[in-house]
Amino acid sequence: MFIEPFKVEIWMNEWETRCTYNLAETCVASITIEELLALSGRDDGDLSELLSMKLTYGDIEGSDRLRTAISKLYANTSIADITITHGTIAANMLVHKGLVERGDHVVSIIPTYQQHYSIPRSIEADVTTLSLEASDGFLPDLDRLRAMVRPETKLIAFTNPNNPTGALIERPMLESIAEIADSVGAYLLCDEVYRGTGQVGDGMVPSIVDIYHKGISTAGMSKVFSLAGLRVGWVLAPKELTDKIMIHRDYDTISVGMINDHFAAMALENADKVLARSQAITRENLAILDNWIKNEPRVDWVKPRAGTTAMLKLDIPMSCREFCIDLLEKTGVMLTPGDAFDMEGYVRIGYANEREILEAGLSEMSAYLKTNLPP
Repeated sequence: MFIEPFKVEIWMNEWETRCTYNLAETCVASITIEELLALSGRDDGDLSELLSMKLTYGDIEGSDRLRTAISKLYANTSIADITITHGTIAANMLVHKGLVERGDHVVSIIPTYQQHYSIPRSIEADVTTLSLEASDGFLPDLDRLRAMVRPETKLIAFTNPNNPTGALIERPMLESIAEIADSVGAYLLCDEVYRGTGQVGDGMVPSIVDIYHKGISTAGMSKVFSLAGLRVGWVLAPKELTDKIMIHRDYDTISVGMINDHFAAMALENADKVLARSQAITRENLAILDNWIKNEPRVDWVKPRAGTTAMLKLDIPMSCREFCIDLLEKTGVMLTPGDAFDMEGYVRIGYANEREILEAGLSEMSAYLKTNLPP
């Protein structure tokens, strides 16, 4: 089976251990086990409960404790609807493998995480892409989407909040997208790994599974919950798809680690505290980034309304990849070139790392833009 190289992951793998200021990071600043215990009202004495844990495969489908905690992130979900996976990346893979067959029609809203068009293409599905435009605030044009779907459309896939732009689709537009999908009986896959990072209010937007009867939600512990190292994700899907997902899961997962399950459940049982920490970081840091952009004449953007990343439009006399490599080699600042998302002329910046890293990285970028580029 041929699959296209995963452009953003190849870039991250090559450079993220070689930079000084990682402004390509997409997770909210990661937390330690000690910090997780503190957020949960515990201390290191509570680690003793792990000492008697016998390290078997554990609950194959994920513990009831973990799935119960996940279910509370949604309006009306049974734990039977939840499949535990190795991160959101495995959740997305399992959905595409379980649902899409050769010749199926899939619509993918781009830019997005590359899984949502490259995996269907590898299955030899007929993939149509709907490009988001800065002039629309990187929100989908519903008339264009409506014109793209066909009677045989199997799936519409998108991310919300959007990766990489930080655009946020709210309930009215989600309901309209659901109506378009329902008109042809298509499933809706919404990668919701950044859900909970909205810049106002409680930071939440409704999940697609709480809007549409053929909605599929994927998410995990990596981005908003700051625990990427646990490698825990999940799928919420209609039963007929969950049954197919479990068949594929038997071949590549068996179970997630019991210790991973334990700490993920602990974090989700205290989701309000973890989310409050993440929202404080993303809101403070986005304000810092916004102020920086106002003072950089070569940089423009559509300001994100959620998520941890933004696409910066650059006025520079080189390709975005040349810019990112030169910037990294001269300053240690790492961004992600827009060509990883088929957006030449842009770079993706992650602004949810530690404040000190963001501020130092932006200062280095300012110096680079002033001294290394012609006026």
